[in-house]
Amino acid sequence: MAVDLHTHSTYSDGTDDPATVVDHAVTAGLTVVSLADHDTFEGIPEAEAAARGRIGFIPGVELSVDWGGRAMHLLAYWAGPGPTPLAEALAEVRDSRVTRNAEIVQALDDMGIAITLDEVLTEAGHGVVGRPHIAAVLMHNGVVGSVAEAFDQYLASGRPAYRSRKRLVAQDAVRLTRASGGVSVLAHPHTVADDQDDFATTFAAVADIGIDGVECYYSEYPPEMQIALASWAERLGLVPSGGSDYHGAYKPGLVVGTGRGDLVVPDETVARLEERRVR
Repeated sequence: MAVDLHTHSTYSDGTDDPATVVDHAVTAGLTVVSLADHDTFEGIPEAEAAARGRIGFIPGVELSVDWGGRAMHLLAYWAGPGPTPLAEALAEVRDSRVTRNAEIVQALDDMGIAITLDEVLTEAGHGVVGRPHIAAVLMHNGVVGSVAEAFDQYLASGRPAYRSRKRLVAQDAVRLTRASGGVSVLAHPHTVADDQDDFATTFAAVADIGIDGVECYYSEYPPEMQIALASWAERLGLVPSGGSDYHGAYKPGLVVGTGRGDLVVPDETVARLEERRVR
């Protein structure tokens, strides 16, 4: 049996509503699914309602945190959506996104690419508005051929329209997650590690600050890499976790539960993560 602990909905940068994401998980025959939208728990009630009596559900959120000057993504489970320390801290993070979106639109305008914040807000619909929605507007307006191309040319870090925003420091995010009754998992570790030695060093460092697990089973990793990452995690006392990182049409080709067709996240992962919770 398998689970998927990394999916996104229309409340951040996915194109399916929370109930539809849950429907996909049920269709895939999963035992548990987690919704982990960026910086918000808004979609959790809808997902929980859709999951009730059909599939196990874990409330989650994906955090972009500062890791020594680099952006690291953490998945926090069971840390919301109630009035928890983490939920309260995320309000300020979401406010910084609003400022950044306006700065990105202005930067694009300065380059002669005219889009408006209203177009971006319409694309997003509700929830957290971010760069994928700006990318989608660029695609719809014919500026680029895909969301990925928009990031490659304009929106990724180091590209001309990229603008930074407020992030929690990694150690603070871990502390707030634990204080909220949750556990934290390093998401897609290839974004902060470049080779085998770097993976080993990074895993040791995140274990030292109290992160509970690492996303070893991930859609973009071949099976042999998943096995190697899980082995390194186990040696350091970290729980090997995983998920599809499903975003609907914003990340074509990914399927809830199976990623690109060969993803299997063992359902024992849920029990192992739950054992780490402080209640």
